[in-house]
Amino acid sequence: MSLSSYLEAITDSQSLEALWSLHSERMAEYGFDRLIYGLTHYRSGFSLGDPNDFLIMTTHKPEYIEPFINDGHYFHAPMVKWALEHEGACSWSTMIKMVESGTLTPAEMRVVEFNRRMGVTAGYTISFKAVTQRSKGAIALTAREGMNQDAVDAVWDEHGRDIILANNVAHLKISSLPYTPPTRSLTKRQREALQWVGDGKTTQDIAILMGLTAATVEKHLRLARESLNVETTAQAVLKAAFQNQMFIVEQ
Repeated sequence: MSLSSYLEAITDSQSLEALWSLHSERMAEYGFDRLIYGLTHYRSGFSLGDPNDFLIMTTHKPEYIEPFINDGHYFHAPMVKWALEHEGACSWSTMIKMVESGTLTPAEMRVVEFNRRMGVTAGYTISFKAVTQRSKGAIALTAREGMNQDAVDAVWDEHGRDIILANNVAHLKISSLPYTPPTRSLTKRQREALQWVGDGKTTQDIAILMGLTAATVEKHLRLARESLNVETTAQAVLKAAFQNQMFIVEQ
């Protein structure tokens, strides 16, 4: 598939699953067969917010990704730190130089050793330009086992601009598609009630518009707050909007 055909297919994708399948296949053609994409809208300084609110997509095996996320390895990963402080693409040769110079902390070295044990040793990280102070997206492109960093850098010298373009477009498309975290799903009624709140309607207005009692509307809003793990309805509207769950077109 040509780059233009790939970009057309990506921009036409109507679901994260379809997009991720296309993108992972494309990156594998360059030798990157293990990917981790992450997006948060709740960044504050060096904190990325609640991991339950992250949008994570990966082609890594569970035995790698589960400890990396659930055990908090990502928080001390040198290239994640780099991504928080920079934008653009970075060869993992940078991390190799940090190891050789002894500048990494003990926690960061534990992550490096974990990656070595799991065969995650060569690749590139792309940190995407943030559109808000609270958002951050990045992708780690891990080369297939057997490729060293010199071989990866040679691929990048030849195809790096195309790889960056493909990932930038994929990131922008991902940011526009609905995403429902496993523990943060809304029912149709809860979503509808939040949408009316977003339109500036009062509880009484919403009750009339939905053909419900005011008490039932309040119940839907309360359950929406609980589902999204927020304290106020305004926060619920904001979080649902971040996840593109508001005013979605039913497929």
